[in-house]
Amino acid sequence: MHGKPLKESTITVQAEETGGTKEILMMNMAGVKLDNKDLLGKSDPFLEFHRLANGGSYQLLHKTEVCDNTLNPVWKTFGIPVSTLAAGNNNREILIRCYDYDSDGSHDLIGQFTTTPAELIACCTERGSKVFSCINPKKKEKKKKYIDSGKIELKNCQVVKQYSFLDYVFGGMQLNFSVAIDFTASNGSPNDPKSLHYIDPQQMNEYMMATYAVGNVIQDYDTDKLFPVLGFGARLPPDWHVSHEFAVNFNPNNPFCAGVDGIIQAYQQCITQVRLYGPTNIAPVIRHVIKFGEEAAKTNTANQYFVLLIISDGVITDMGDTMDAIVYASTLPVSIIIIGVGDADFKGMEFLDSDTGPLTAPSGKKAVRDIVQFVPFRKYALSSKASLAKEVLAEVPKQVTDYFKMHNLPPSIQKQDAQVKQ
Repeated sequence: MHGKPLKESTITVQAEETGGTKEILMMNMAGVKLDNKDLLGKSDPFLEFHRLANGGSYQLLHKTEVCDNTLNPVWKTFGIPVSTLAAGNNNREILIRCYDYDSDGSHDLIGQFTTTPAELIACCTERGSKVFSCINPKKKEKKKKYIDSGKIELKNCQVVKQYSFLDYVFGGMQLNFSVAIDFTASNGSPNDPKSLHYIDPQQMNEYMMATYAVGNVIQDYDTDKLFPVLGFGARLPPDWHVSHEFAVNFNPNNPFCAGVDGIIQAYQQCITQVRLYGPTNIAPVIRHVIKFGEEAAKTNTANQYFVLLIISDGVITDMGDTMDAIVYASTLPVSIIIIGVGDADFKGMEFLDSDTGPLTAPSGKKAVRDIVQFVPFRKYALSSKASLAKEVLAEVPKQVTDYFKMHNLPPSIQKQDAQVKQ
């Protein structure tokens, strides 16, 4: 810091215990004939939810999106945990403010009103809408004939239960792990020490290290620890045809390997028997796992979820088909992890990890949820295996819960709730 030292100051932190309920209040709200706060155009309204704290101040709980240029906004359905809203008291005051958005942050208050968690939950129970008058305190004070600055309508609401990843694990969900390995020629000849597939008796190559880092964590969520392992981009004996979906153990009827060590053993044997070729088509291995996801989805239970680990060194050559497969897989209990090995161009893989918005297939269909996580191996090569595994698996728990939530599927064995809370 430069200049004169600052005088002694304090920071006050307020905290309240919110309880362990898993219920979320889902709400759909709309504005009706709101006041116009803009000279050019119409207001850009958004809502803020504030809870009255024990000390008398208000705490911001939730903020909706901005609806541009309208006096009759309809906000997207949103959810607030009941425990956050009530903090143990369903009669606690909730202040809802409606603002007109300004890009410089000086948002104009359109109006506000108060309610309680109990009143909002009652609307869910009664299955009815409720209309609140939106009051601007300054206008009300100045104008004797002032009525309101528009209405805010709670169009519908629902109390739903929210379950964690561990709730589903303790509820009997099986996390089924599959591996797909790139056997294209761009990896380099396995006999060349510079090859990504070179088998060095003294140390593991990047394919083996990536498999160990992820497999050793995820296998703990799979009871039988038998993992199907597929390869793509190789010529196979005895006729040397090119395959983009083959069993690494050469047993298409039983492509399973026992544990992570079994995966590594099958890979080491396979690399000496195939001829690296190409191109890098990954849609076939994704569709292989999709078939199992389809069968699991038909049961309409939260018993099965599938995670496909794809390890590849380069540019995806069937991007259109891959995007189609991923968009379809987003409707199923499937997640895809892509680890890029080597130092090739991974822009295509990064594109599939669409964190900024839903992936859109060439057909125009959009993914209903984000199911792809891409990680460049060398970014974490000098870190511990745990660091790589943490980064690779970071999004899987949310992807699992998002799928089951989307289909309103609770854990199959809910009597475990008491254990989860402990």
